[in-house]
Amino acid sequence: MGMVVYWIIIGAAAGYVGTRLLKIDLPLPQTIALGIVGALIGALALRVLLAVLGVASGFIGAILGVAVLVFLYQRFIEKP
Repeated sequence: MGMVVYWIIIGAAAGYVGTRLLKIDLPLPQTIALGIVGALIGALALRVLLAVLGVASGFIGAILGVAVLVFLYQRFIEKP
């Protein structure tokens, strides 16, 4: 229940700021609804972006790990 209240408060604030930035005059219920829906869409988009970046960062980390291991292997085990 606390999260619902949180999203309503954040949505209302975001709706107010968004309508003021875009200079749109809407009634309070529409401003709140617009803010809540916008906050949900923004949160979903951010989660998708973080999931994609998380996979990419794991791949980059794996490549860096392999590069370090290959360097150490060449340096200490495989002596030319």
